[in-house]
Amino acid sequence: MHRTPLLDAIAAYADSHPEESALCGRFADFVRGHADCFHRSLAIGHVTGSAWIINATGDAVLLTHHRKLNRWLQPGGHADGDPDVLAVACREADEETGLSPLVAVENAIFDLDIHTIPARGAEPAHEHYDVRYALRHPGDGRFAVSAESHDLAWVPIDRLEDYTDEESMHRMARKWLGRLARLG
Repeated sequence: MHRTPLLDAIAAYADSHPEESALCGRFADFVRGHADCFHRSLAIGHVTGSAWIINATGDAVLLTHHRKLNRWLQPGGHADGDPDVLAVACREADEETGLSPLVAVENAIFDLDIHTIPARGAEPAHEHYDVRYALRHPGDGRFAVSAESHDLAWVPIDRLEDYTDEESMHRMARKWLGRLARLG
């Protein structure tokens, strides 16, 4: 089954983050319940892939000022049928930022989030089941703003609140800072 790798990754994530068991259960139930979960044609919601892109020193994250949502967020987007959500996150990060190289910190899920996308035009409100991966940019930090963004910015993680009050963004910051503290 094409959903098995994602379900296995969600189970591993749930083992590492027992405080998020309800979210993990809801996410896994959605994936198990919808063979077409990777397609945006599933009107109630679909799987998306996002990237928490950190700089070479690990103290700043690249955010996009999303054109449609008018908020500072991590780069990401629709799977469009691709069940390899890490590949989706990498592709979206590349398309939206032009950064090269981008290297996965690890192949494991960094964060999971389910959030509502408001209705827009003929598209009804729906849920994004967002799988997030930590990527590192070891290069010079030069990016290219795509048509999907108003702007991009390297944001010091300790100044994230200047850009967003989105709890999921602050949760990722806490996870990243916790990881850095554990590594010394």
